[in-house]
Amino acid sequence: MWSAFAVLLCVTALLAYLNERFVRLPTTVGVTLAGALASIVLIALDALGLPGLRGWAASVLETLDFTTFVLNGILSALLFAGALSLNTRQMLAQRGSILLLAFLSTIISTALIGVASYGVFQLVGLDVPLMWALLFGALISPTDPVAVLDLLKRAKVPPKIETLIAGESLFNDGVGVVIFLALASAAGLSGYSHGETGAVQVLGLFAQEALGGLAFGALLGGLGYLLVRSIEQHAVEVLITLALVVGGYVGAAALGVSGPLAMVVAGLMLSLWRDQIFGEHTREHVLGFWETVDQVLNIVLFAFIGLDVLLTDTTAPQLLASVLMIALALGARWISVALPFALVRAREGYGAYTVRLLTWGGLRGGIAISLALGLPESPYRAHVVTVTYAVVLFTIAVQGLSIMPVVRKATAALEGGEGR
Repeated sequence: MWSAFAVLLCVTALLAYLNERFVRLPTTVGVTLAGALASIVLIALDALGLPGLRGWAASVLETLDFTTFVLNGILSALLFAGALSLNTRQMLAQRGSILLLAFLSTIISTALIGVASYGVFQLVGLDVPLMWALLFGALISPTDPVAVLDLLKRAKVPPKIETLIAGESLFNDGVGVVIFLALASAAGLSGYSHGETGAVQVLGLFAQEALGGLAFGALLGGLGYLLVRSIEQHAVEVLITLALVVGGYVGAAALGVSGPLAMVVAGLMLSLWRDQIFGEHTREHVLGFWETVDQVLNIVLFAFIGLDVLLTDTTAPQLLASVLMIALALGARWISVALPFALVRAREGYGAYTVRLLTWGGLRGGIAISLALGLPESPYRAHVVTVTYAVVLFTIAVQGLSIMPVVRKATAALEGGEGR
């Protein structure tokens, strides 16, 4: 496994260098597209009668196991680092809109995309059951915090809008994973079943994962506060925060609560108290460490997304379903944002372009792909994986590269007084 990770790291460094040196796209977009292009070239060479390279590359990626690499590996660090970098006080001031979008919007989107994808699969001749379609809706609905936070740093959106989008993406990630696990348990899928699968049991599982994750994250954040505030040595403080992330994520899994939500809450709590618990010099070291971890793992993750195209064999019906679902996913995202946002927009003073920015800035990424690839083998798995890849690559390549005009209009609306 370590040799496979070494190969991935070297390839990622090369792709990132080539992008930074010659293309200069946003790093996440550039390495994803470069990885996908490299995968397509290897597939083409294999089809032209030059076998070997594709099989070797595919075996390296399979050794790493994308699902384990993301969900049980780097996700904890990425979520904690993202939360630690945010202004928790500003987020608390906007907590109503953030939590409404994170919970209600994700539930609405899951239902809309689930039902719509069921119709699309039937339309193109792919016999995918409704429960599997709902699973697709659950895994594709959350916006990926890794992609979104990188986008916001480059786009320089107004602080109020940045906090809204970042807060929603951090929390709806955990909510989406919990919904996915509840649906997978209800469907009795191998590796996800928790015995009884009635409505009450599924709701209980949802409450245990979500509320338990929030509570456990608060406990981790409080423990970090007590430990770090009593010392003043940056190496030890980095080690403590690293232990909270790695040990806390493993502990959340053992307790049966949401690790992603726990990491977000722990990161936000330490961010809230960072001026009190970190000295002037140690704060710079600790925050710098987590910013670097965030950026490096971010690049590795998106290179992996692009390269993983190698593992996806597609058929004509799957491609047609993918094209239709890209449009439907965008429509569902707009509806799922606009409906709950109508409850808070006037009261909290958001501009008219905020819904459009939330819609077009709703990038999907590694979490969606890792959940799809983690599905058990079945006649429907390949259909769901292919459509997931298509939606993710579209959001990263097309939406990620064309977000700036929407950002400028949203900013102009705020500066003109519409969003105050």
